Amino acid sequence: MKKPSVTAPGSLFSEEDFAAPTVYDHSQLFEKLARSEFRSRFHLSEKDRSYIREKGMETIKRHAADFVAKRLAPAFIPNDGKQTPMRGHPVFLAQHATGCCCRGCFYKWHHIPPGRALTTDEKEYAVSVLMAWIHREINRNQQ
Repeated sequence: MKKPSVTAPGSLFSEEDFAAPTVYDHSQLFEKLARSEFRSRFHLSEKDRSYIREKGMETIKRHAADFVAKRLAPAFIPNDGKQTPMRGHPVFLAQHATGCCCRGCFYKWHHIPPGRALTTDEKEYAVSVLMAWIHREINRNQQ
């Protein structure tokens, strides 16, 4: 049975446009990442923190979504495994720290297989992981 629409016929918006964003619990993921010598060595520098303060978290989130869309989401990435720099942007660090840097790592850490384009939900999930790591890093030295 189809769910009745709450938007008027001909409306520019659908129910999905007003749906609450999905909230993810990344606690188990971050526990596993903390046990990885490689993943746990990534941290925001003071320069990264300044950049985040200057740009604001919404801009950083837009950057994360853009990087995911261009560097992680396509089914075929010509330079997969080498597409994410190790420095130059806080999101790049987050990608390496969380295993969202290439499709091989994404599969290993998040169990989302390569060889097909990411769905909208999978892209949203990847951005949520990146932003959660950035939030954790921002708060890491403030405790």
